[in-house]
Amino acid sequence: MSLLWLLMLPAAAFAFNVEIHPKSALFRAGDTQELRCMATDCNNQVTISWNSLEDKPMFAQIHTDGPESVAVFDPVTKDNEAALLCRVDCGGVFKRQRAVVKVYSFPEAPVVSGHDRLISGEVNILTCQVTNFYPLEYLLIEWRRGDHVLQTASESTLSTYAFTPTRDDVNGSISCRATHGMDGVPDAEKTKETTVPLTVLYVPQIISISQPTTVRVGTGLTLWCLAEGYPRPEIRWKAVGPGGQFVIVGQSEELALKDVNMMHSGLYGCVASNSVGNATASVKVTVLANTTISVSPRSKVKEGDSVTVSCQSDIAPVGRMVLKRLSNGQGVELQSSDGSSTSFAISSALANDSAVYECEASNEYGSQKVRTLLSVEVYPLEVKMDPAVTVEVGSILVLSCQALGCPQPAFSWKSVLPVDCNVLTQDSLSQLHLAPVGLANEQTYTCEAKCGSVVKAKHIEVRVFSFPSDPVILNPGPFLEDRVANLYCSIADVYPSRHLRVQWLDGDKELPSDAVKNSSGLLNWTSQLSLMVGPEHQGRRIACRVSLQTDGVPLGRRERQALTELEIHYAPRGTTISVSPANEVKEGDSVTVSCQSDGAPVGRMVLRRISNGQGVELQSSDGSSTSFSLSSARLVDSGVYVCEASNEYGHHGARTHFTVRAPPRNITVQVYPSSEVQEGHNVTVSCHSNSFPAPAVVLRKLDNGMELYSLDGNFLLLNVTLQDAGRYLVNVTNDLGYETEIFSIVVMKKHSRSSPDLNQIVIPAVCLGIMLTTSGLVLDYLRRARRKGFYELTKIPEEFPTPADPRRNQISSYGADLGAITSGPEPAAEVST
Repeated sequence: MSLLWLLMLPAAAFAFNVEIHPKSALFRAGDTQELRCMATDCNNQVTISWNSLEDKPMFAQIHTDGPESVAVFDPVTKDNEAALLCRVDCGGVFKRQRAVVKVYSFPEAPVVSGHDRLISGEVNILTCQVTNFYPLEYLLIEWRRGDHVLQTASESTLSTYAFTPTRDDVNGSISCRATHGMDGVPDAEKTKETTVPLTVLYVPQIISISQPTTVRVGTGLTLWCLAEGYPRPEIRWKAVGPGGQFVIVGQSEELALKDVNMMHSGLYGCVASNSVGNATASVKVTVLANTTISVSPRSKVKEGDSVTVSCQSDIAPVGRMVLKRLSNGQGVELQSSDGSSTSFAISSALANDSAVYECEASNEYGSQKVRTLLSVEVYPLEVKMDPAVTVEVGSILVLSCQALGCPQPAFSWKSVLPVDCNVLTQDSLSQLHLAPVGLANEQTYTCEAKCGSVVKAKHIEVRVFSFPSDPVILNPGPFLEDRVANLYCSIADVYPSRHLRVQWLDGDKELPSDAVKNSSGLLNWTSQLSLMVGPEHQGRRIACRVSLQTDGVPLGRRERQALTELEIHYAPRGTTISVSPANEVKEGDSVTVSCQSDGAPVGRMVLRRISNGQGVELQSSDGSSTSFSLSSARLVDSGVYVCEASNEYGHHGARTHFTVRAPPRNITVQVYPSSEVQEGHNVTVSCHSNSFPAPAVVLRKLDNGMELYSLDGNFLLLNVTLQDAGRYLVNVTNDLGYETEIFSIVVMKKHSRSSPDLNQIVIPAVCLGIMLTTSGLVLDYLRRARRKGFYELTKIPEEFPTPADPRRNQISSYGADLGAITSGPEPAAEVST
């Protein structure tokens, strides 16, 4: 039924809209604000209602006029913060809109307290209070001084700051800044700040006071005292009375004393005070009477003279007189009496009577001291001796002590003197003889001279050293390359060892070495140098420098040095073999094969020629080189030459090969099975010669000019006919020359068998690899064979010259139309290292 009812509603009822302004509102507490809800495009009766989506009342006044309803908040409070729903009924069709209201409050600047009575140097608590702020979670409080943030606090309306002011903070200020961090709060209302002056109270300080003052009886005196503090301090003067109590004698910055007497002597205190505290300083005032002390006679006093020390004073009232002698800061009383004078007499002055004498006059108001110096002259005794001497162990030492200013001085030597020492004294000179000097003589000797009551002494320090010989290097070499070499440097009888330094030097470079140990006696020391040696160390000179840097040792004897040379052994290397001349060698030329190698120690050199896999020794010698000469090279001298260098650490070799070139010679021609054969048989012609490079062989039939080529000198004539009979010429040629030989073949007619249907075929033997790729040329041979008979060359060797071999061009010139031309086996390179 509901669905039917909805279908019956007019279409316009579904087209109406509901608008609410604003949908998201931020209201300031205390203001008057409103929300508007409107129904548009509704042609039916409109009913509008408001509801809170939260469990609390709306706290708003609702005014509805037709299609518009207004919710008024007057005034806005934090209770108005809620989510509200406006519901519109348009002819039975309901629509709604939702609005969110947020409230903020920040009406007043923060209030700062506790700043108006700060105690300097003490911790003072300042407070900053923010009132009526909402919502609290957006509150940030900052304590600031200028642009510097001192402390921050959040989510609390009260912040405290512990502040310890100093005098530098006087006339300063401090600020408390509160910030509302909620989005939407106008910038002008986000921050409020309160700045207050700092009132710093501090204890008085006396900044200036009179210096200690001495005045005479009857004169005037003014004392002054300046102080500062906050609050402003009051000044009072106090003096110590006769009974020790303090008496207020003034209450201003200046204290004036007129017609002073002994009663005014004493300590005056200046007291500056305010509500925070007080400060005290004092100044001493001394009132002098006319007190004197004298020595009689006034002329110079010598030992044995009579001397009187007298003291007088006009102190009033008359008090007590005390005469003292000051010695080592202490006063020894000599005489005292009541009255205005006293004296002390010395019947025979001595040197130790020389001192400062003090007279003290005192009464109940104070005392006064005066001093004088009594100087009793003595003989001007002076002792002269060198303060130190350095001497070598085993030498003779004489210590001399001289006394000046005394006619007959008395000498004495003080130290642990050896039994065999000798002291000789004459007039003002005393000598101590020590011989020979040993380590026990290293000590301090004292020479004391006495003249009357005067005793004076001098000290001399005897230092002993021992550095008798140069260092000795133990070089256990030779050393193997790339191994550690150990050298040893020994030094004997050195003292004092604490000043000994051992250095290993490679040229100007210092090498690491072990430290020298300390010894109380003569030191025998061996320093070890461990050095990884390589080829660069061969012949290197290593120095062991020993120095004794002791004061008093002559400069020329402070340093000694030893040298050694490194010898490095290694197996042979860098072996080379060479042939001279290096260009091509022809038969009959002079040839030298040379061999060199680097090895230490020098070993043995062996030069061999490899022939048929066997080595034939040509030359051997001890040393780093050897050579072998051929006055006239032959073909048999071609081959591989090997040089081997060896010593006790190994061997190293090198090889080269060269080829002797020669034109063909000593041709031999052999016909198998015979030079006379029957028709139809096979004939083999074999031609041999001595030559290099391998020759090309041409077989020519003289009567018709037919030519055959072979690289190995072998020709096979198959099924010879009568036409094959006749004279033949063999031409053997290489790039150095040629040689020919003529022979005959006799072919006898065969009667038992008819001639073959085909003409004899002659095919020359050629290189197997090359002929397989030149089938066209083979066909050319076949065409010729059908006319003259069949010839076949014997099998050729497996080695062939390179395409660049000049022999190919040489051979091909004999007749390129006869087929592909090949050469004999490739020899080793003529000369190579």
